[in-house]
Amino acid sequence: MTDRLADTLSLLERLIAYPTVSADSNLDLIDDLAERLEKCGARAELLHDDSGRKATLFATIGPDGPGGIVLSGHTDVVPVTDQDWSSDPFTMRQDDGRAYGRGACDMKGFIAAAVELASDLRGRDLRRPVHFAFTYDEEVGCLGAQSLVRELRARDIRPAMAIIGEPTDMKVIEGHKGCCEYTTRFTGLEGHGSMPDHGVNAAEYAVRYVGELLALRDDLIHRAPPHSRFDPPWSTINIGAINGGIAHNVIPGKAEVEWEMRPVQQSDADLVQSRLTEHVERVLLPAMRAVCPQADIRTETIAEVCGLEPMSENAARDLVFGLIGANSADVVPFGTEAGLFQQMGLSVVVCGPGSIRQAHKPDEFVTLDQLRSCLGMIDRLFQSLAA
Repeated sequence: MTDRLADTLSLLERLIAYPTVSADSNLDLIDDLAERLEKCGARAELLHDDSGRKATLFATIGPDGPGGIVLSGHTDVVPVTDQDWSSDPFTMRQDDGRAYGRGACDMKGFIAAAVELASDLRGRDLRRPVHFAFTYDEEVGCLGAQSLVRELRARDIRPAMAIIGEPTDMKVIEGHKGCCEYTTRFTGLEGHGSMPDHGVNAAEYAVRYVGELLALRDDLIHRAPPHSRFDPPWSTINIGAINGGIAHNVIPGKAEVEWEMRPVQQSDADLVQSRLTEHVERVLLPAMRAVCPQADIRTETIAEVCGLEPMSENAARDLVFGLIGANSADVVPFGTEAGLFQQMGLSVVVCGPGSIRQAHKPDEFVTLDQLRSCLGMIDRLFQSLAA
């Protein structure tokens, strides 16, 4: 496995060198991976977004038909702007048993390990297919995975299970909260600050809206499900940004609030949406439109990603237990693409090299020991599929 680690690090170095920040194209990296997998005997297809600048790679080795397993990872990374890195974030650096670089753990390390070992499947008589799903725009709403799942449903491609290789320290994760992100925009009526009754202060109504969000946040604490394993155990709301106004003496005509919700259960998300709708339609808008009939409040959905629900019966979890010698699974507060595959009917687990504590930070790294463990897991998986 020593040579495989060296080859995996070489591929990881190449993947890190592709600056696949979510705002930019990932096509060069995707083309590279597609070519490598095709040399391993894979049937590879690129599923482009509407712009044509990004794509998800879906590749299959083995027989056509239902069943089999998906190895899934996202190819986009978060920006490095204004971060204090010790070296070029897009040039991999090895030091003291660690590989540094943007995406090293989140999550190009897993992708490199999976693609490196794919060559072991070349020409083998697999009993079930192995699918490789490498997506775009996970960091901004799991957009690539949502498109992929829609495509798989439309084609009636039905894998049995999926391993999502997010950084979990190679621990087995069977659940996480959902993540819903919104931008609420307020349109009022500008005016002179000395005559507030002649204008509609968009910033003021944004603050009132935030007040309702904060009240809902407190209510959600008391709705935590019994025996919830999440930390914190309840659904959360976070106010990410409030923007509005141009000067001290001008009534702001525009304002916006960026906020997110991480529901433990769907009923919490439904409560938040219904309460906000009622507050806007019965309280805020009537007051605004009494002065300016054109005043408005509109909410844009940036992303609504479902959570991964822990299941008493989970074939993917039990499979990974056997592959890495674990006997317990945990839940995490951060989101992944796993819930999308679960909604499609797959048995899903999250397990991959690296720590979420390193993700999104300067000097992001994955340890070589974690990569060895990941290679061992995938190697044993591939051996079992060819038995």
